[in-house]
This record gives sequence, structure tokens and C-alpha cells, in this order.
Amino acid sequence: MLIRAPKTQTGWLLWLGALSFVPTLFFYLVGEEGIYTITSMEMWYQQNWIQQLMYGADNHRPPLMNWLVMPVAQLIGWSHVVVASRLVSVAATLGCVAWLYWLSEKLFADRSFALFAALSALSMADLLLYRGWLSYTDPTFAFFTFGAIATLWVATINSSWRWLLTSVLLISCAMLTKAFTAYIFYGSALLVIALRRPARTFLLCGPSAGVMALALLVPMVWFRLLPQVGGHSSTMVDEIARKLSAQSGLDYLLRLLTYPLETAFWLSPVVLLAAYLLWRRRVSIPETYPERYREGVLIAVLCIAPYWLSPQGGIRYLLPVYPLIALAAARIVWRTGARGQALALRWYAALIAVKFLFALLLFPYYQTHYRGENYARVGQEILQKTHGFPLYTNNSRSAGLSVVSYIDAQRFPRAPLVMPPQEWDSGFVISPVNDASTGELAFRYQLAADELFVLCRGAACQAGRQ
Repeated sequence: MLIRAPKTQTGWLLWLGALSFVPTLFFYLVGEEGIYTITSMEMWYQQNWIQQLMYGADNHRPPLMNWLVMPVAQLIGWSHVVVASRLVSVAATLGCVAWLYWLSEKLFADRSFALFAALSALSMADLLLYRGWLSYTDPTFAFFTFGAIATLWVATINSSWRWLLTSVLLISCAMLTKAFTAYIFYGSALLVIALRRPARTFLLCGPSAGVMALALLVPMVWFRLLPQVGGHSSTMVDEIARKLSAQSGLDYLLRLLTYPLETAFWLSPVVLLAAYLLWRRRVSIPETYPERYREGVLIAVLCIAPYWLSPQGGIRYLLPVYPLIALAAARIVWRTGARGQALALRWYAALIAVKFLFALLLFPYYQTHYRGENYARVGQEILQKTHGFPLYTNNSRSAGLSVVSYIDAQRFPRAPLVMPPQEWDSGFVISPVNDASTGELAFRYQLAADELFVLCRGAACQAGRQ
């Protein structure tokens, strides 16, 4: 019989962990978050729901995240589009944690452990401090991908066509969120699950095969709806190919050695704690569901392996597997009994406290004094200085994306900024470089380590010099 961690304490820590995301909604833009604020504004302005538009052109990315951001921004106001995009990411992160709670309870029939596993996932440093609130596609992609794996697993255990259909719809949403790599995760899980004879029998029966075929039908229909057939799919395939581009032998060997260590560090406390407790031989309680536990570990290993072995790629690509890693590590900690569980809860509580310190003091200070607030301030200044003249942009660097996003949000519902036309006589363009062939230098801004140039042509140059 497992000795259970205090259920009330685990629940309170889960609530505090979720609450710690609230301040992050109001941070200034970070990195390339501007991509999804800009494209959402452009799609809404153009009333184009199929193509993800950026600077007036097709960005060749699937738009499901934009579909989620746009109604939220319309509800709370487009001036708060950054909050809207972060709300989607935070909701997806908490949704992933909810999927893990649901799956853990289904697999191990223990709500106390399910709570503990969910808290273990939410308390992973990379997720809690950074990835979980950042408005990239990764949290939303992870929500749909892991949800698809979880419902597929439960569908085969219960021989449920309802959950199988849910799984197919979720993995289709994952592809429409980001990339074909959703099917790599899904296929890895399917391969492991199908090793069980009852699961294989269920999956190979006629109705199940028909449901699974829908997973291929959805992308086929989607790509047929696009105006430029082949453009999106080739871009998504090219991205995968770039991850496989070769490094030098020494760099690749170094990556093979450091990637597991880096991953273990950023997915701690639970991962390093599980490794420590295994090393100290503290795991004394037998596993009550060994087949399901081994299945979960094998799915996680197969999902991780392509990203570990590929020459390129960062830890964020593993986000859909974070809950499975948390499940495997939390189960090890759980089987150490009350002392190990209590130790884990103390580590989780400490990290949540650090998160509040980070969210309320440290990162706001960084954004005010180094990088963040200056993007919004420069955007406002450019709007004032260029008032009355056409304003364009060709700046896709992270700082430029942030500045343009703030400009678009302040101008909305006026037209968002687009690339300059082939021929333009007068106006300004926000550029990442001082390019004389584009225009004369009107203004230059230093944004921490980045530079931003506003170039001009014609009468706009005279106005800019006044």
C-alpha cells in the first residue's frame, strides 16, 4: 500500500502554481512572441481565416493558435492582444497538467497520485518559469499532442471508440497548430501501445481503422483548402529537414552528451529528484501497475530519441513529452513513500516561491531596465514621428517583431503594417539594417543588444528631419 502525500497540501500547491502565471500575462513581449500577435491582428483585419498572414504575405504556418487568440483579443480588446495570446498559452499549459491528472488516475486508479503527478509536471522549472506562459505555439501544440496520446492510451485500455475519435481529432488539431512532428509523437505512442495484444486487436478492427484513417484525412483536406497547394506542407517538411542538417563530429558528440543533462536539469525538480532517489535506493514500494508504467516510460523514450539524436533542436520541442516524463519520474518518487513525497513537495513549494519572485520582481525589473518596456516605448515614438505618412516594415527580427506588434495594437482597427510595395515614393519603413537601397536613415534605436532603423523616402524624409 502506497503511503500518500498530503492531498490538501498537493492541491494547494497546484492552485498556487497555476496562480503564479497571472503576473506573466502582463509582461512585455519576449523573443518572437510578436509573430502570433501580429499574425492574429492581420488575419482578423483581413478577415482571412485560412492563411496565417504576416506583413501582408502568407507566413506558411498553420493558423489554429491564431483561431484561439483572435476571439479572446476581440473580447478583451485588441490593445491587449499580448494578454490574449498569453492566455491561450497558459490555458494550454494548465490543460496539459489536467490531461496528466486524468491519465494518471485512469492508469493507476489513485487520485492522490494523479494530483502528485500533475503537480510534478507543473513544477518543472522550464514549464513553470518560462515555456508555460510564453506565447509561442509550443504550449498549445503540447496540449493537443499530449491530449491525443493520453486519449489514445485510454481508448485502447477501455476499447473506447469515443476516446479514439477524440484522440484523432486532437492530433489533427496539433498538426494544425504547428507541424507534422505531431505525428511523430503520436506514432511513437501508437507503436508502443500496439505491442499489447488487446490494444492491437482493438486498433485493427474495422471501426477503429476507419476512425484512425481520419488522422490522415484532416491534413489532406486542410492543404486542399489553401490557395497555394504545397507551400505550407513543403515549409513544414523543410523545417524538419533543417533539424537534421549535419554538425561537425565533435559538436554532435558534445550534443549527445549534454542534451540529456540539460533536459534533466530544466525538467527538475522531479527528474533529478527521481534520479537521486533511485541512486540512493530509496524506492522500496513495489509498482502496482508495472505494465502501464513500462509502457509510459517506453513511449517517452521513443518520443525523446529523435530530438536527442538529431543534430539540431532545443528542449522546447520536447514540450509534448513533458507530462510523460513527469509521470515516469513522479511514479519513482511516489514509490519511495512518505519521506520522498514530502521532500518532493518541499522542492515544488520552493520553486513556486521562486516563480512568484521571478514574476513579481525579477523579470519586471529586467524588462523595465533592459529589454521589454523599450519595445513599447519605441513603438509609440515611431508612431508619433511618422504620423501622416505611410509606414511599412520589413523587420522580422525579434526586437522588430515586438516593436511592430505594439504599433499594430495601437493602430488597430486601422490596417496593420505590411512590407513596402515594389514602388513607393514617400513614407517610412522599419528595417533591421541601415540599407541605402531601401531609404535614407531617419531614426535609429538601440534596443539592448539589437538595433532598429527607420528609413524614409521622399517628403517623409523632410518631415523626419524636422
